[in-house]
Amino acid sequence: MDTPDDTKNSQGRRRSAVTRGAPLYEQVARKLRNDIAAGVLRHGEHLPSSRELAEEWGVSVFTINQAMQTLGDEGLVISKDRAGRVVNAPDQIRQPIPVPASPRVIAIGGFAGSGKTELARILTRDTGWTILDKDTITRPVVEAALEALGQSPNDRESDVYLEQIRPREYECLMAAMVENLQCGNSSILAAPFIREFAEPAWISRLESQCTDLGATLHLVWVHCDPGTMHTYVRHRGAARDATKLASWADYLKGIDTHFRPPAPHTVIDNCSKGEPLRDQAKRFLTSLDERQAAAL
Repeated sequence: MDTPDDTKNSQGRRRSAVTRGAPLYEQVARKLRNDIAAGVLRHGEHLPSSRELAEEWGVSVFTINQAMQTLGDEGLVISKDRAGRVVNAPDQIRQPIPVPASPRVIAIGGFAGSGKTELARILTRDTGWTILDKDTITRPVVEAALEALGQSPNDRESDVYLEQIRPREYECLMAAMVENLQCGNSSILAAPFIREFAEPAWISRLESQCTDLGATLHLVWVHCDPGTMHTYVRHRGAARDATKLASWADYLKGIDTHFRPPAPHTVIDNCSKGEPLRDQAKRFLTSLDERQAAAL
């Protein structure tokens, strides 16, 4: 039976206990399912043993076996003699992808651990469009800048970060988007966008910028329940999350889990009980094609 005491991940970093919500095996199964859909776990890849996965996730071997049974029933994981469990995702093999008539920008926002990056990767794999993840683009420079300013490289809470560093991160993200649009490339942006999506004026400016470059903008908000977010944040073991995990209850008090952008948008439900992220992504892309056809 899983216990609520602290555990360490595979890198040896201390992690706080899983927040109860949906059954733990469902939370683990959903994250692994998303990783397969996003191409993080590849077709034919051998998975670690149940014991190793249990240590990585900070749960019991029984929980891991339940998660594996769920994925096995879905055909995403198969067992092979002498090879153990193997990822079964032959649809990861890329097929020719049609190019949209005009570039598109999909801006994906959500709280920490909601699944923004997973969704962005799934959409990118299905479309071939450029993925622009704020953390991937800016993290090394952000960490160096924070250290130069006398802060911890993992600081994401202080006024120094919020007032001096964070705005520059988003400037970098938007500049990369513009450069891609100028080349005729559609882009998928992944960032919290918590402040930005709350400001109608900011959204309007971004939409105008996209329109001026011949592109259409689509906002996506990834919704995830606090328990599942907590599980995701713990599992990724990022040092920048230490403050949130150390006082998760206080962190939740400071965010509005019912937030939605005050502009037309699509909500993707990444809760453990929600529809698979891959299915929601495909339906979303279909809706974009339908909207474009209707506009012609």
